[in-house]
Amino acid sequence: MAKQALGRGLSAIFEDVEEAYKQEFQHDNSRVQEIDINKITPNPYQPRLVFKEDTLRDLAASIQKHGLLQPILVIKKDGGFMLLAGERRLRASQIAGFATIKAIVADYESEKLRELALIENIQREDLNPIELGKAYQELIDEYNITQDGLSEIIHKSRAQITNTIRLLSLSEKTKQLIAENKISQGHAKVIVGLDAIDEETIVNTILGQHLSVRETENLVKQLKVNPSSLKKKRQNAVKPPLLLQTVQEKIISIGLKAKATKDSLTINFKNTQEMESFLLRIKEWE
Repeated sequence: MAKQALGRGLSAIFEDVEEAYKQEFQHDNSRVQEIDINKITPNPYQPRLVFKEDTLRDLAASIQKHGLLQPILVIKKDGGFMLLAGERRLRASQIAGFATIKAIVADYESEKLRELALIENIQREDLNPIELGKAYQELIDEYNITQDGLSEIIHKSRAQITNTIRLLSLSEKTKQLIAENKISQGHAKVIVGLDAIDEETIVNTILGQHLSVRETENLVKQLKVNPSSLKKKRQNAVKPPLLLQTVQEKIISIGLKAKATKDSLTINFKNTQEMESFLLRIKEWE
């Protein structure tokens, strides 16, 4: 049976956090303290794994210039404090070199920490697709609800939730590439469901040949119709060494056809005259 807390709706839980910021900061300054940054431990249920360094630096510069306009939210724990909301502000303040930070010391039960952290991040800031998939799955597992039920609560389409959660079935290497934005969610959606070897081949081909999503879709369709057709793609998925690429470009620049692979360079000559001319050029390069 789903927990009643989620039955109120995730937006209502999120409003609890907002209410804490507004009411406690504006009407009860006794709950706002300057606390030692080193005494703050992270929320163990924080779903965000990746924080963009450039945006953190921008926020740090803003805090240095204008101060922290909105305090973070913490609870007392083990002689220190546990962060409940505001990790970007905390990290930016650390980058800015502050030893203390303005915080609201709230009084929340620890069982609410997971839902509050998940909701704040889902509602306030874009997670990368892998983090978002994990957040969706945690909510479904924690509250024993369906994807349809989650869709109604967070106002996201069921298809979006399903496609995002399916990304969690990909290999750890592929998920890391998605988290780092080296492979788009559109590419990832296409390769979900492939076996491990084919997934790796397609991913290497996307990276090595800079495939668009449409090109990736066509490649996967080709794989499903004729699995052996990927053999050549698999061989060419890895970029040739820089030295071979350089030699290839130099040969092409003199009007010859050349193709570099992982460990070889092939030159095509139309006739003997082209070959002799090429050999003369080599002597000039020495």
